Amino acid sequence: MKKEETVDYHIRAAWLAISRMYNQQAVHFNATMSMGFVLLNIDAEAGTPATKIAPQMGLEPRSLTRLLRTLEEKGVIYRKTDPADRRSVRICLTEEGRRGREKAKNIVLRFNEQVREEIPEEKLRVFFEVIRHISKIVERNNLYEASMAITS
Repeated sequence: MKKEETVDYHIRAAWLAISRMYNQQAVHFNATMSMGFVLLNIDAEAGTPATKIAPQMGLEPRSLTRLLRTLEEKGVIYRKTDPADRRSVRICLTEEGRRGREKAKNIVLRFNEQVREEIPEEKLRVFFEVIRHISKIVERNNLYEASMAITS
């Protein structure tokens, strides 16, 4: 099978192109795509528990820790103790962070508008169904168990 015939090749190629596009926009704001996604995943009013952000973004906690430290140094977020649970820390947006979140939101919305202008709704519906199904296949997490038992 040629790489162009594999499902993951097309998903990866599309994501890399999208990632590159977002990073090209983020650089205008002295940021990265990952920084923008963090800002988008923080509740603008109440803040978000630090433990909830990594799973929402599919990040390892260590990577998120570095990213949060950078955002804090840039003055776009701050940490505060959760009043309901003193053991928990909430990540909150500063005013600068709210502006950055709005910029990131506009960039994402513009991309989605462009896609929706060029791809018919029915094709997008099928695409979403297929992507959800692929995610379920991956999440089953037993994809290779049968083949591993055969080769063992």
